[in-house]
Amino acid sequence: MNQSVSIEALIEAALLTQSEALSEKILSALTDPPLSSDELTSILEALQIRWQERALNLVHSAEGWRFQVTHAAYPRLVSLDVQRTPRYSRAVLETLAIIAYQQPVTRSDIEAIRGVAVSSNVLQTLQDRGWIEIIGQRDSLGRPNLWATTASFLSDLQLEDLSQLPPLTELGELVLPDLNEPAVDQSTAEELSEDR
Repeated sequence: MNQSVSIEALIEAALLTQSEALSEKILSALTDPPLSSDELTSILEALQIRWQERALNLVHSAEGWRFQVTHAAYPRLVSLDVQRTPRYSRAVLETLAIIAYQQPVTRSDIEAIRGVAVSSNVLQTLQDRGWIEIIGQRDSLGRPNLWATTASFLSDLQLEDLSQLPPLTELGELVLPDLNEPAVDQSTAEELSEDR
């Protein structure tokens, strides 16, 4: 029995069955010929309206379109999640915040802001999560790697771009030391150099 499926139903099924966000290019290519940008926009808007009063919403992120549990439903559904969201150390969160707000940065930039050495494990954890990547090398002695956040980072935080990050003043001391203060007080640095 061969039943035809509407284009809207096909796109809805694709979005519901994929764990990753789908780009507009991928969604358009589900039909032959591919949907125009206007046709796809119309379908996505209709789906957003249809799902707006439910526990799932259709959202757009830097990686594309996906269905996502609403903030209201999340606390009750989290107990069903057999894969617990990993807890990150303060070092990992501080490093991520520095990269997000100061990018692109080198490892020594991060160390200067935090005032302590950055463990390779911290950067590896963030890389494994898909939140940071090397985007080049600084044109300086040793050509250190430049780190920046990824589209996955934006998608996981439900942001379309970095301008949507909350102001640092809202974060307070939650994740970051005061970025306006140097990692080592200037007078302390001078005293240390005099002691040598």
